[in-house]
Amino acid sequence: MSREWHRKWIGAWPRKWARSLQWRVLLGTLIGLTLAMVLAGFLLSGLFKDHATRQFQAELATHLAQLTARLAFDASGQPLMDPTGLTDPRWQKPLSGRYWQIDTRAAGPGTQAPHPGVLRSRSLWDQVLQLPPDVVADGAVHTHTIPGPDGHPLLVLERSVRAPEQPAAIWTLIVAADARDTQQAIDAFSGTLAASLGVLLALLGLAATAQVWIGLAPLRALQAEVSAVSQGLRPRLAGTFPAEVQPLANDFNAALDAQAENLTRARTQAGNLAHALKTPLTVLQHAADHMLATPATAANSGLHEFAHQVQDQVLTARRQVDWHLKRARAAATAGTGATTSALWPTLQSLVRVMSRVHADRAIRFDLPDPPVQASVEADEQDLQEMLGNLLDNACKWAQSTVAVRVQPSATTVTLHIQDDGPGIPHDLRAAMLTRGARLDESAPGSGLGLAIVNDLAHLYGGQLQLGENSWGGGLEASLTLPLSIRAMPARLD
Repeated sequence: MSREWHRKWIGAWPRKWARSLQWRVLLGTLIGLTLAMVLAGFLLSGLFKDHATRQFQAELATHLAQLTARLAFDASGQPLMDPTGLTDPRWQKPLSGRYWQIDTRAAGPGTQAPHPGVLRSRSLWDQVLQLPPDVVADGAVHTHTIPGPDGHPLLVLERSVRAPEQPAAIWTLIVAADARDTQQAIDAFSGTLAASLGVLLALLGLAATAQVWIGLAPLRALQAEVSAVSQGLRPRLAGTFPAEVQPLANDFNAALDAQAENLTRARTQAGNLAHALKTPLTVLQHAADHMLATPATAANSGLHEFAHQVQDQVLTARRQVDWHLKRARAAATAGTGATTSALWPTLQSLVRVMSRVHADRAIRFDLPDPPVQASVEADEQDLQEMLGNLLDNACKWAQSTVAVRVQPSATTVTLHIQDDGPGIPHDLRAAMLTRGARLDESAPGSGLGLAIVNDLAHLYGGQLQLGENSWGGGLEASLTLPLSIRAMPARLD
């Protein structure tokens, strides 16, 4: 049960979404917004990181310039530095994250091993900054990232200078600062930016959902109008639609008008044909009745026999005309959605009629309890014709009981009409659905009843099947008809 439910409902969702215009537009919009927000986040975060790093380097460059300005040399060319002249108190606090240092190396070809830490800030305490081997031109500034005394990364700026008193020595001035504060600022900005863009994405998603819902509202209105037309609630589409949808509504109304005109013309022609045929048939019937009203003699016995033949043929011709007219009417109305008939009232009415018609045989009718509340897509007269023929046929051949069972499904309803009569052999059942076929020529009837039911059922998208009833031996006629589309709500996919 759970696998079937999962396959029917959960497994159908991807297919439904793939066919839905609303979901496709909304999904495409949300994907585009998400990509835009992600790209904007990376771009803004990168720009802020570059800005914070440049600002940090500019601060260190200011300290380096101040250190360079405070540097002095004694008579022997050794550097002198007065720490009190440096404005930042963190130079004096051990492991404060702000450090300066002066290294020296001998001038000459190639890179000479430096002597680090000739002078250094109190904040370094007993530590010495180790820079990677590098050749810095006089006055140039290089930037490095190295581990600090406490293991945290340091951003380092270095500059080389020479003392006039000792031009052979190169002095490297170094300032360094802990990069954690800058990184924390960058991380905080990135977190705030991600949260802000997430909220913005949610708001834009809601706006896109509202836009799609409002934008597709005319299509839902058009769908409701089409559903109303198909259910027979109105003859054509009503209302005003946007400029993009109005041509479709106009063309649909034009098609409906043309269909209604063709239907009216066909009904008129069928009515004219029926009237044209019934008039001479009536004349022939009256002539035959007049002949039969004359007392039979040896001289006019041939005329009496001829009159009986005329009556039989007129009756057959009238039944044929009625059958074709009913078939034409059903063909004109079937499938339009405007033909809806309640099943239970029609069945009850026909059972009462059959009870009176076959009162001499005391047929017992076994009907569903409780009643089945369903409407089928069929004209009421055609539904009466189909059920009436099946019930009348069952009553003619039943010994004592006619049972009716109703079996509804999601889109159809099947009526099983059973009798306890002799039934029909299996090899003759298909032939009984053809026009004019009769199992017993001595029984009254034209052989059109089951054929009419079969034709009408097919015109409405249903079917008629003959088989044995559950008691065994008797006939079961199963008539399947589509449920009314009013019970099938439409949705916009």
